Amino acid sequence: MSESYQPRPDDLLARVRAAARQEQFLEVVSADEARLRFRRHLDLSPLAGETVALAQALGRVLAQDVIAAVDAPPFDRSNVDGFAVRAADTVSASEANPKVLTLNAEVIACGHAPALEVTPGTATTIATGGVIPRGADAVVMIEHTELIAQGAPSIELRRAAAPGQFVSYAGSDIARGETLLRRGTRIGSREIGMLAACGLAEVAVVRRPKVAVLSTGDELVAPGKPLKPAGVYDSNAAIVGAAVAEAGGEPVQFGAFPDDAAALEKAVREALAACDMVVLSGGTSKGAGDFSHAIVSRLGKPGILVHGVALKPGKPLCLGVVGDKPIVVLPGFPTSAIFTFHAFVAPVIRARAGLPPEAAETIAARVPVRVASEMGRKEFVLVSLVQGEEGAVAFPTGKGSGSVTSFSQADGFIEIDALASALDADTVAKVTLIGSAAQAPDVVIMGSHDVALDVVVGALAARGFSARTLAVGSLGGVAAASRGECDIAPVHLIDPKSGDYNVHLSGPELSLVPGWRRMQGVLFRPGDARFEGRSAQEALKAALADASALMVNRNAGSGTRVLMDRLLDGKKPPGYPNQPKSHNSVAAAIAQGRADWGLAIEPVARLYGLGFLPVAPEHYDFLIVERRRGRPAVQAFLAALRDEATRAQIRALGMEPAV
Repeated sequence: MSESYQPRPDDLLARVRAAARQEQFLEVVSADEARLRFRRHLDLSPLAGETVALAQALGRVLAQDVIAAVDAPPFDRSNVDGFAVRAADTVSASEANPKVLTLNAEVIACGHAPALEVTPGTATTIATGGVIPRGADAVVMIEHTELIAQGAPSIELRRAAAPGQFVSYAGSDIARGETLLRRGTRIGSREIGMLAACGLAEVAVVRRPKVAVLSTGDELVAPGKPLKPAGVYDSNAAIVGAAVAEAGGEPVQFGAFPDDAAALEKAVREALAACDMVVLSGGTSKGAGDFSHAIVSRLGKPGILVHGVALKPGKPLCLGVVGDKPIVVLPGFPTSAIFTFHAFVAPVIRARAGLPPEAAETIAARVPVRVASEMGRKEFVLVSLVQGEEGAVAFPTGKGSGSVTSFSQADGFIEIDALASALDADTVAKVTLIGSAAQAPDVVIMGSHDVALDVVVGALAARGFSARTLAVGSLGGVAAASRGECDIAPVHLIDPKSGDYNVHLSGPELSLVPGWRRMQGVLFRPGDARFEGRSAQEALKAALADASALMVNRNAGSGTRVLMDRLLDGKKPPGYPNQPKSHNSVAAAIAQGRADWGLAIEPVARLYGLGFLPVAPEHYDFLIVERRRGRPAVQAFLAALRDEATRAQIRALGMEPAV
């Protein structure tokens, strides 16, 4: 302004009148009403996916389900340094009556396949992580043995070993063909480990919403520059940008603009064209120079939805939508800006980024089982949470320290004091939550797991319901349902008396809903003349007549084990004590030559390229806790089970849905 220019009295008066007139807020509404108006015009579904390298996936959200293409571990492996043995050779071993085992002429180190079979009376030296050799079904720790120096290398064993001792079975952590991680999962270091364990170098993730960040005000000065008279540093841009990143968005800084309507409108239009959302701070009140809301009203339909919210701080908040893109004008004061950002903007960013609401930190939960602990060390036990009849229930995950999935699939952890030898069953403990664990699932499913169950849970998720699935086996599911710790229990158990599946498990409190049939049969390697081209009965007879035919069994209590024992009719052929806990582990043992035959379901035989001789269909059904049948999520599960699209997907996996 020239020193010789002096504003005329009427010009100055006009400016004063304009400033004093002050446009009022359009309408001050409640926070709930403001949120309702805003969200009514928003698409809150996750953005489309993009593929990124695994190294860039940290903190991102999965855009689609990840199906495991391999097992983890990929083979039966030792959990300790020691000796691979046949458990039968260690029976009755004690300090007074040690067993002597001859050492085979090899040492199994990590990354080296065993060459020799463990035959009766022998043992093979094995390192932690080493492949369990053929013939062995247990590992003894080196600390429990004594080397015999004289003669052929051998050891004295003073403690008996149980079948499966210190053995992690193939697929016991991650089973080939299972849904490893579900769409919508946020990828942390735990999930990175799971993806890497499956050999994935890249992954499809939800695109982060790009959020334009602008500030307005003649008083604003960029940090790092000298502060002018009447100026303030633009802290809002830094605060809002950081908050956008915390909420899962990608901030795009457009800078600070003076109170110039034309320049600001041009910048906002450029921001709308380049980004998914625009957040502008300042210029939304009713004082001189506050015209951001007027600019929003000119940008397009539907325009301003809210201008004025009954909040303190935060009353000047302006919410709008242009086309399908949100535009928010935050109050200029930093406290008001960040308050309203977290209340109204962050939830939208998180939704578009595929992220869930944030969780609380700790809750009290009942631990239904006794948890043993080693005295002298404080122990942290990972747990999964479900809602019982009288509050939260925490189930120890139980996969062990070698599992890459335990920490990822846990909701939190409990602590056991160093001076305690155990945590007693039904103890109420404090659970420290991990991530978003405070978000309770809509339905809890506990029992036997099946690949086709993932299809139904996926259909349930498409209906807007979340599910927690805990694979605790059929018997574990029956027990949990009886205690009211789950809504649905998948089961496949034969009644020893009638030979019928699952009917004997139902009663007044638990009703049975048919699921699907999955054919069980004898698995073998293609080309094995003992099995190829024969019926299951002929193959079983041939296998029992051949002492070199090594079987792989299943764990006691499983439906497959019951069927196996019926077929064997009291016989216990070689390999009978080898008792992994899943169909995948059985198939892996046969495919890798550590066993020659076993019982499993047909889809698993396909996954591993094995021969299959059908024996009998197995009924995989669902026990419904009757007092919970009316819950919307349970009804949605039953509807998904009946849906023809779901049934078609189940058939594609090799199962036959029940009528």
